[in-house]
Amino acid sequence: MSIQKPTRRLVAATLLAALALPTLAMRPASAVTPEEIKARGKIIVGIQGDNPPWGFVTSEGKQDGIDADIARLYAKELGVQVEFMPLEVNNRIPALTTGRVDALFATMAMLPERAKAVQFSKPYVANAIVLIGPKSAEIKSNADMAKFTIGVAKGAAQDTQVTKNAPSGTTIRRYDGDAASIQALVSGQVQAVGGNIFYIQRIEQAKPGEFENKLEFQKLYNGACTRLGEKEINASINAFIDKIKANGELQKIYDKWMKVPVHQFPDSIEGVPFSAG
Repeated sequence: MSIQKPTRRLVAATLLAALALPTLAMRPASAVTPEEIKARGKIIVGIQGDNPPWGFVTSEGKQDGIDADIARLYAKELGVQVEFMPLEVNNRIPALTTGRVDALFATMAMLPERAKAVQFSKPYVANAIVLIGPKSAEIKSNADMAKFTIGVAKGAAQDTQVTKNAPSGTTIRRYDGDAASIQALVSGQVQAVGGNIFYIQRIEQAKPGEFENKLEFQKLYNGACTRLGEKEINASINAFIDKIKANGELQKIYDKWMKVPVHQFPDSIEGVPFSAG
């Protein structure tokens, strides 16, 4: 019996340690304040890896795009290096909430349902959700969508809008990311896609002259995201956004990628607080 007691204790301790591992793994591993990020010397930013010109990886392996440029400016503001983590549409929020990244500059449309899971900053860029289809196709109203098989990036704003606006029974195919849904269109797997204002540029490169924007569903604004309750970094990002709007740095990014003046941004969006309460 004297041998069994230590053995049971060891087994019990081992089981307790094993049960604790998932909890430890879920604890945020990244810094939660600007001061902690400065002490570390780098900020880890979640960004899209396949959605030009918002966020994409070049042939040289460099992260580039609107969001990349803005994230680099924010890292410069903090005086730290930036480390990018390319993410798919549907794993952006989990990467943030589980602590794999410090913040998201990842084409994050400011939607009330997302604001329940993450803290948005003030908006820094505008977007629109549209339906792209063949120039030869008659698509003038939502009702016309029923005649087509439509592709969307699963979990993205275009998924929500196409699902909301398409007539009942419309065939909607959901793909893992923007690149996959665009490829589905140009390869003929679908006849139309829900996308953002820059989809048509990418489609035009693959199949010139065949497609055009048909319907606009929603005007959106994108913001940076941090975890709920992290007031310091949220305030820091908001101050940074105000600064680049005022000093012309944001206009330079617009000039480089969008070729339009900086949009007029709303002072508030219903259901989406800009500041951590």
